[in-house]
Amino acid sequence: MLRTFSQFLNWREGDAIILAEANVLPGTDMQYFGKSGERLQMMFNFEANQHLFLAMASSDSTPLIEAVNATRQRPDNAQWGQFLRNHDELDLGRLTKTERQTVFNAFGPDPIMQLYQRGIRRRLAPMLHGDRRRLELAYSLMLTLPGTPVLRYGDEIGMGDNLALPERNCARTPMQWSTEPNAGFTKSDRPIMPVIDKGAYAYQHVNVAIQRRDPNSFLNWMERMIRMRKEVPEISWGDFSFVRARNPEILAIRYDWKNNAVLFMHNLHSEPREVRFSVDYKGEEERILVNLLSEEHSHPEKGNRHCVVMEPYGYRWFRIGGLDYLLKRSTS
Repeated sequence: MLRTFSQFLNWREGDAIILAEANVLPGTDMQYFGKSGERLQMMFNFEANQHLFLAMASSDSTPLIEAVNATRQRPDNAQWGQFLRNHDELDLGRLTKTERQTVFNAFGPDPIMQLYQRGIRRRLAPMLHGDRRRLELAYSLMLTLPGTPVLRYGDEIGMGDNLALPERNCARTPMQWSTEPNAGFTKSDRPIMPVIDKGAYAYQHVNVAIQRRDPNSFLNWMERMIRMRKEVPEISWGDFSFVRARNPEILAIRYDWKNNAVLFMHNLHSEPREVRFSVDYKGEEERILVNLLSEEHSHPEKGNRHCVVMEPYGYRWFRIGGLDYLLKRSTS
């Protein structure tokens, strides 16, 4: 059936894809993708999603590393969809009871925040207590995991939720465009779903219009990160490997593709961490790690080892070598 559906879609819309919400266990993925991607072109990676929140809740990268490795297999012309939140609850059904409780304690401690005894019915911003550092960390993780990032409406401005609404509707409130009535979403006096109009996440405070005018807003940060992500095709097409770090709080993942390499580092802890590590290079003169997000590049110490100090919930996007000659030229 999936193959027939895919063939029909390709016949009608050659550049369209099928994004599947198939919450299946690792090992059965290829039955949905097909051996050559002839069934589904993309699936949400629920395995990585659940273990990403466990990693953030426990400040331990191990669960996420194991989940990403477990979903490594895919056809060359298919992709995983990496996401943080969607229109349903955050499903934690694959975690053990103890692991699930760890995530509940961190992100949904009140029973009203939980659903079906296995999920959290909240948007990301209130789950992370509106902490900008943790929001940036979470989305940096999503943008740098193997596959294609999928962003849900409203998350680019840090929208909140309305726990007074039943079940999943709490996270399905209208998009907050402006300070106009009903957040500029509708001219109707009675929208089907009420807008959030009270508290710190009310549309009067959190909306697109305000954030577009603020260069330091979360919306503008997200636009810059998406723009940079599009300039790093290694994430979608390259082979990935995890770089050893002595601290389990640090997640370091490397991608290699067409003689290019990038390295992404994340500190899952609320305390700063010093990370020392080695990197394989293409040549003797390409030992610098070029920071893609700032001017804080990393040069190796003796023994070809790098030392990077990661601030609480910090992240780094590095390109490995290849651009050091530009830096030399600019300083000569």
